[in-house]
Amino acid sequence: MEVNTDFEVRSLDTMLPDQDQPAKQGPWRHQLKYLIAGMVFGVVLVKAEIISWWRIQEMFRLQSFHMYGVIGSAVVVGMLSVWVIRKFNIRTFDGERIVFPRKKFNKGQIFGGLLFGFGWAITGACPGPLFAQIGAGFTVSAVTLLSAIAGTYVYGTLREKLPH
Repeated sequence: MEVNTDFEVRSLDTMLPDQDQPAKQGPWRHQLKYLIAGMVFGVVLVKAEIISWWRIQEMFRLQSFHMYGVIGSAVVVGMLSVWVIRKFNIRTFDGERIVFPRKKFNKGQIFGGLLFGFGWAITGACPGPLFAQIGAGFTVSAVTLLSAIAGTYVYGTLREKLPH
């Protein structure tokens, strides 16, 4: 069975499916760390003005460095994190090896990136800040969320027919 690694980095045992064993799930309280991390992430997004429609418009109009600085620092932190994980063979909290599979470039990534950028510029939201916008009371962002869910469904339905 071929495992799809198009979108994420996964631990080795999630890449090797075992149909006889259900996925490991601990008690619900073990999931609280993810809830807390998500809440902290949301607060950081709000305080850093990353969810601001005006900040996003400034970025796309090349009027401010704010968002470019945020995105650039995130890229640097990500690069350093991957380097540290590879250099010191860091494992997950459960002791699983972290694997970074090679990705093959295709022209669909160009079209997808352009479509994503247009949507981001028009709505002022991308997936991370979208939830923080809703949580901060910008309920109109729910329209963007529903549209993103619909777009994901359409993509999943048409994926095999799209350019590779």
